[in-house]
Amino acid sequence: MARTRRPVVAGWFTDDTVPEAEFRLLGTRCTACASVFFPREDDWCRNPGCPGGGELAEVPLSPRGRVWSYTDGRYRPPAPYVSDPDAPWEPYTLVAVELAAEAMVVLGQAAPGVTTADLAVGTEVEVVPGVLNEDERHTWTTWNWRPVAGERREERS
Repeated sequence: MARTRRPVVAGWFTDDTVPEAEFRLLGTRCTACASVFFPREDDWCRNPGCPGGGELAEVPLSPRGRVWSYTDGRYRPPAPYVSDPDAPWEPYTLVAVELAAEAMVVLGQAAPGVTTADLAVGTEVEVVPGVLNEDERHTWTTWNWRPVAGERREERS
């Protein structure tokens, strides 16, 4: 039986069936103060300086940013994290990415095959579709960060 592709959190990123170059995280922008939020905010503006009266409109976030910080996870997190306890554990890389146009930092996993050895603070990265987990019925999709071509640490030395 084929697995159904489903986003881990609906509405946080574009459908992963769009061309990779068009994949984006989705935030919201307050029309009163222009503040941008991710994860998206659909109820009220979180900016305490907002004059109010605006609406929150969906906005695609910048597809590229710069590494603000990074680390790796070398242990299997406890429940409710979903993983197969019988499968060997594979470390993963977490990346905090600064999106300058939105004045925010967004956290996410690095794309498969990207390790901390490939990153440095300031490395330009791009958001790409990814898979967080698969079960017998679903492939759970998410976003990953990947160094832009020519930006891996060893290529910039």
